[in-house]
Amino acid sequence: MKREAGILFPIFSLPSKYGIGSFSREAYAFVDFLAASGQRYWQILPVGPTGFGDSPYQPFSAFAGNPYFICLETLAEEGLLTWDELNAADFGSDQLRVDYGKLYENRFPLLKKAHERFLEKGLDKEKNFKDYCRKESFWLEDYALFMAIKDEQGGKPFFEWDEPLKKRSEKALAEAKTRLAKEIASYEFRQFKFDEQWHKLHAYAAEKGIRIIGDLPFYTALDSADVWAHPEAFLMNKDLTPSVVAGCPPDAFSATGQLWGNPIYDWAAEKKRDFAWWIRRIERNYEFYDVIRIDHFHGFAEYYAIPYKDTDALHGKMHKGPGMAFFDSIRKQLGDVAMIAEDLGNVTPEKEQLLADSGLPGMKVLQFAYTSWDSVYITHKHIRNCVVYTGTHDNTPSRAWFEDINDGERDFVRRYVNSEGTDCGRFVWDLIREAYRSVADLCIIPLTDYLVKGREARINTPGQADGNWQWRLEPNFLSDDLARSIRLLADTYGRLPKDDPKEEKKK
Repeated sequence: MKREAGILFPIFSLPSKYGIGSFSREAYAFVDFLAASGQRYWQILPVGPTGFGDSPYQPFSAFAGNPYFICLETLAEEGLLTWDELNAADFGSDQLRVDYGKLYENRFPLLKKAHERFLEKGLDKEKNFKDYCRKESFWLEDYALFMAIKDEQGGKPFFEWDEPLKKRSEKALAEAKTRLAKEIASYEFRQFKFDEQWHKLHAYAAEKGIRIIGDLPFYTALDSADVWAHPEAFLMNKDLTPSVVAGCPPDAFSATGQLWGNPIYDWAAEKKRDFAWWIRRIERNYEFYDVIRIDHFHGFAEYYAIPYKDTDALHGKMHKGPGMAFFDSIRKQLGDVAMIAEDLGNVTPEKEQLLADSGLPGMKVLQFAYTSWDSVYITHKHIRNCVVYTGTHDNTPSRAWFEDINDGERDFVRRYVNSEGTDCGRFVWDLIREAYRSVADLCIIPLTDYLVKGREARINTPGQADGNWQWRLEPNFLSDDLARSIRLLADTYGRLPKDDPKEEKKK
C-alpha cells in the first residue's frame, strides 16, 4: 500500500433527495470532491439491506444490496417513475436525519411501481437483466424468495415460519415460488437496479482515481437469507435455532459481558468445504469494493460462544477461530486480495499473531491513543503497514470527544499533538494533522471531523439501540476551500496520489 489518504463517509449520509443518501448526482459530486481534495479512497459502511434496528451490520443478506440506495431520480429519468410520484411521497421533514420508518412506508411502494413499469416495457426480457439474474443466482434466488415469504408472513423471522417453509421442503418452496412469483421478481428487480447504479458510480470513481473501501461484517444476522438458505455454514440445531450465539465475555466495561445474538459459523465444516460459502461472499463483496475492511478481525483468531437460551454472556466459552487456514484459502482461490483488518478492542497474543501472519494492515484510532505513552494507538507506536484514523463510525466526532475527555487526557493530547488552539475547531484540525503525519501507509479521516461536527453527527453509538445510522450532510455544504485545505494536508505529508496531475508536474 502506498502513502495515501481517504475519507470515511457512509452512503446514507449523502445529501441526496428523497430521505436518504443514494447513488444520485450528490454521490458523483462527492467523488469529484475526493479527487479535488487529493484523496485516493472513499470508505463506506456495509451496503447490505438493513433489517431490525436499521444497522448495516445486521443485514437480511450478506450478498444483497440495500434498495434504499437506489436513486429514484434515475428511475424517473428512465420512465419507471414519474416526478409527481416522487414529490408526493413523504420521506420526513428533517433533511439532516434519516427517517427509516418513512423510508419503509414510501420507498418500497415506489420501487414496486417501478418494477411494474419495468415489466410493462418488457425490460425483464432483455439480455442484461437475464444475464444478471443468472450470474448472481447463487444468492439472488434465495434472497428474493426469503424476502417475499417474509413479507407474506408479516415480517416474522424465518425460524417462526411453518416447518415446511422454515426447513425448505421442496414442495413448500415450489408452491411459494408460484404463489409469490410477482413479489420475487420485484426483489430481483431491486437488486438489478442496485447493482446497475452502483457499478456505474464505482466506475466513475475509478475514472477519477478513487478506490472504494467497504466493510464486510464478520457475523450475519440470525434472521437472514444466509442462515435460512445455508444453515450448514452455521452451528445450528435441527429445529434451525442456533446452538450458540456470538458475544464477548465479561470485562471492565460490562460485568455480564455482551450478548450479540448472531449465529456462529461451523468453522470445522467450512474448512472441509475449503470455506466455500465465505469465498462466494468475499467474491461478491469485491463486486462492490476495491478494498475490504474485515469487521471484527479478532473473530478469525478466537470467538466467544454463548448458549442460545442464555440471557447474558456469563456462561460463554472462548474457542479458536479458523486462523491462517482461512486467509491461506482466500489467497489460494482469489489471489492477493486487498484487505484491512478491523483489529480494535482487546489486544491478545492470538489476534496479534494472526495479524502478523496474515500481513494485513490493522487500524490505529487516535481517539484511543491518549491514555498513556504506552498506548498501542499512539502515533510513535505506529508502523507503516496500518491505517490511521482520528475516529471511526463507532466513535463520537473528534470535537465531541475532545469536549468529553477528562482534563488530564485533554492536557496530554494537546501537548502530544502540539496543539495550542483553545477552541475545539483548531484542535480537531491539529488531530487530523497528527493522523496525516503518521508513518501509517493509509490515513482515513471521517468527513465529520473535517467539518468539525459535534455529537449531533455521530453515526453509531455501540450498545445503543435507537438513533443510529441517521446523520446526513447538509445539502451543498462541501466547499472548494475545504477541498483545497485537505489537498494541502495531503501534499504537505506526502499523501497525494502518485498519479495525481499536480504530482506529475512535480516530477
